[in-house]
Amino acid sequence: MRAGPTQDEIRRQNLGALLRYVHLRGPTSRAELTARLGLNRSTIGALTADLATAGLVAEELPRDHGRAGRPSLVVRPESGVYGFALVIDVDRLTAARIGLGGTVLDRREKQRPPGAMSPAEVVAPLAEFVKDMQRTAPAEARYIGAGAAVSGLVRAEDGLVRLGPHVGWIDEPLGEALGKVLGGEKPVQVRNNADLSALAEHVRGVAVDCDNIVYLTGAGGIGGGIIAGGRLVTGHGGYGGEVGHMVVNPAGRRCVCGAYGCWETEAGEGALLRLTGRAQDGGGREAVRGIIDAAARGDALAQAGLRQVGDWLGFGVANLVNIFNPEMVIFGDGLREIYIAAAAQVRSRLNRNGLQACREHVRLRTPALGEDSALLGAAELAFEPLLADPLDNN
Repeated sequence: MRAGPTQDEIRRQNLGALLRYVHLRGPTSRAELTARLGLNRSTIGALTADLATAGLVAEELPRDHGRAGRPSLVVRPESGVYGFALVIDVDRLTAARIGLGGTVLDRREKQRPPGAMSPAEVVAPLAEFVKDMQRTAPAEARYIGAGAAVSGLVRAEDGLVRLGPHVGWIDEPLGEALGKVLGGEKPVQVRNNADLSALAEHVRGVAVDCDNIVYLTGAGGIGGGIIAGGRLVTGHGGYGGEVGHMVVNPAGRRCVCGAYGCWETEAGEGALLRLTGRAQDGGGREAVRGIIDAAARGDALAQAGLRQVGDWLGFGVANLVNIFNPEMVIFGDGLREIYIAAAAQVRSRLNRNGLQACREHVRLRTPALGEDSALLGAAELAFEPLLADPLDNN
């Protein structure tokens, strides 16, 4: 039998819990920390002192204290402790320096040209972004690691992209390539962009109060991030959540993955372009917005395409609602605009195909973090080792 946790292990767990709380909730009074973490005041004071000594938090008087008596000190995360967040989208590359507490301190972005690019071609501009942000960071700032989000099947252990059909990759060692250009001294972790978007919306966005959510992304194809019981569902190896390749129409079109009738062939951005006669536009956010604008102006073809795509979108959502019984389904990236324009079709199909017990409470939403969900999720990935054990990463 394993012995119970030692005093040092308990202390480290409590340090992690306190740092995680202020990282996610922002400046917090000692009184609130005492109530929320279930620890006494003296323990909170000792933990805060340890974290302050490590340069991870600072304490200050509350700005709005107007009551009699001694004010409870406010504990805030030190944003000078930072990680890099990288996002590789189908149509753009983004890098940001993000401080403890989730503050975006600096960012760089560029359009990603259409067509296949090797990891080296993608990593090079990201590396330049990172070097530039490092040069402009304050001398006393402390770097703790990096997280990267990419569209595709990512092996969790080493960041190998097993399949990224919309970025043109098969078995590409993205994690290794990023590690080399970022120095190799701090960890660089790579995950699927939908997983990280789901994580960010769960801890910082529209789904803070939900432990069971499905996040859908629509950049190129359809991806999914699933949180059940407060934990990401990544499956064996990290490949879970590829909902875009759920077959919904066996007699349908051939998908980029090689199968026929995948959900993304019927409900994704490509399907909308095809149905509206705009496949030659090349896709992307602007192409989708152009179709939605045309529909709003009375274009019959655009309206019909949106209705059909919305119906198929609802078809897949109903399947996911029946399987995972989420509290919330979030439509992000390219699917955000499609959902907003075709919400009636999505909800109608969900009402027809979803089990009443599963659908009656589910909320359909768009991301509170906008287009930064994956970016902030990648930052959470970078901060996780520090939050798990603040002293080990000091």
